[in-house]
Amino acid sequence: MVNTVSFKKKPPTNGDAPSHRNGKSKWSFLFSLTDLKSIKQNKEGMGWSYLVFCLKDDVVLPALHFHQGDSKLLIESLEKYVLLCESPQDKRTLLVNCQNKSLSQSFENLLDEPAYGLIQAGLLHRRKLLWAIHHWEKIKKDPYTATMVGFSKVTNYIFDSLRGSDPSTHQRPLSEMADFLSDAIPGLKINQQEEPGFEVITRIDLGERPVVQRREPVSLEEWTKNIDSEGRVLNVDNMKQMIFRGGLSHSLRKQAWKFLLGYFPWDSTKEERTQLQKQKTDEYFRMKLQWKSVSEEQEKRNSRLRDYRSLIEKDVNRTDRTNKFYEGQDNPGLILLHDILMTYCMYDFDLGYVQGMSDLLSPLLYVMENEVDAFWCFASYMDQMHQNFEEQMQGMKTQLIQLSTLLRLLDSGFCSYLESQDSGYLYFCFRWLLIRFKREFSFLDILRLWEVMWTDLPCKNFHLLLCCAILENEKQQIMEKHYGFNEILKHINELSMKIDVEDILCKAEAISLQMVKCKELPQAVCEILGLQDSEVTTPDSDTGEDENGGMAGPTSAFQSNTLPTLAAIASKDDSPAPIPVSSNVSRLTPS
Repeated sequence: MVNTVSFKKKPPTNGDAPSHRNGKSKWSFLFSLTDLKSIKQNKEGMGWSYLVFCLKDDVVLPALHFHQGDSKLLIESLEKYVLLCESPQDKRTLLVNCQNKSLSQSFENLLDEPAYGLIQAGLLHRRKLLWAIHHWEKIKKDPYTATMVGFSKVTNYIFDSLRGSDPSTHQRPLSEMADFLSDAIPGLKINQQEEPGFEVITRIDLGERPVVQRREPVSLEEWTKNIDSEGRVLNVDNMKQMIFRGGLSHSLRKQAWKFLLGYFPWDSTKEERTQLQKQKTDEYFRMKLQWKSVSEEQEKRNSRLRDYRSLIEKDVNRTDRTNKFYEGQDNPGLILLHDILMTYCMYDFDLGYVQGMSDLLSPLLYVMENEVDAFWCFASYMDQMHQNFEEQMQGMKTQLIQLSTLLRLLDSGFCSYLESQDSGYLYFCFRWLLIRFKREFSFLDILRLWEVMWTDLPCKNFHLLLCCAILENEKQQIMEKHYGFNEILKHINELSMKIDVEDILCKAEAISLQMVKCKELPQAVCEILGLQDSEVTTPDSDTGEDENGGMAGPTSAFQSNTLPTLAAIASKDDSPAPIPVSSNVSRLTPS
């Protein structure tokens, strides 16, 4: 970590109390050596070394990264005060067994250390010299605490000595500091901003982003050529590639979506699909009869069913009402929408109905024009989306964490800006993820977007790269106009119906190809995208137990994705396009 980038003014620090809320020491931590249980070192062959301290109460502190090596020097220094020995289970773990020698006696050697030469050379002004004398008294009384407090201030002293006694008049120009750090760490590029802050050092070069072009939608003729005499789809992988690159012609969607969503197996024959539909039809109407046969008296004693019905009726009456398929009063499409959602409550009573599910069903019913087929396609889609609607919303939390990880890799500067505006958790993307962009694109565009995503190409979690592509398009305006929290939220909401679906698909695919070609992707990114393990292991990926049963490091959480890893101490007006409506819509009547 290098003290280079920030977008927020930080008050100057005066005083000696160590506090992680205090300006430059925001990311610092301290602990007593008596509390130290073990130290875990990096794996051999890694790009840089790091140490992870584990305390006796099983608290695992963030990794300290040594981008220029010298982690062994810190180990050697600690060995003056504690006895370290290699763990028999894990050679990378050093266990703290006992105190080696008295700290109070050892500190007399500090006057011979190079650090004391700073005082002799006059780099620290008189006030700090007085502080050093005062601190010497503290060392005698409580050597452990005083030592770690002192360690936590080393970086501040170094930078203060470079700046001089008055930071406002003698501060080293940022350009010079950037040159100094660039010389110290070859290949490091530093963003120079108005005021120093933090930026995680990474040498990952994603390489040049390829240019991507899309093809025409798959036609009915192309689809038919890939069907054998018994109705099986031939060369499924090639068909998915074609759909991913161009989508489907509208006349083909009713048939192809059943395969994409898993309602029909890709290797099934026409006869097998006919039998499956008959079986699924019987199953559907048995479930529908369950809620249809509940009397008013029974429903009065079933609060959950009553609540589901009330919420469904409210949502159905405001779902895609500008679409001819659902417009007007007593529309058969609305009645079917209501009945399918009520039947789904019987299919999955634990989940029942949650606001937003009507948005996922609406395009499916529009395309299928059949109550039973729409239900089973919806049930398959909900299998993918289930975690988004669970009470704990773990799926949403996970996706926001993953999105933050991807965005930080693509543009750490933009991430830092969002964090400075209290938007680092990316909550403004919540609606995108919850209902898969349903309210961000026009109705026809969402049909195209969804069928492309259902191919599961070109990688896992492609929808997160779509988010990255949209945010990349909006980055310039957000940063140049210095949008704050409210402005960012308002700006993202106003993108609805203004996003070019083909442009975003091209950009997201280009990002995926760029990452696939990179041989040094962080392990976390490889896991998110379902790519082969990166050739370079990073400290962030070294957090679980290894094959030797070693100490587990900290698990990934919001902190690790929205805050830097601790490595040092430092301071809607557009009208929607007309939707083609099949002549069959007049024949749609609820069962």
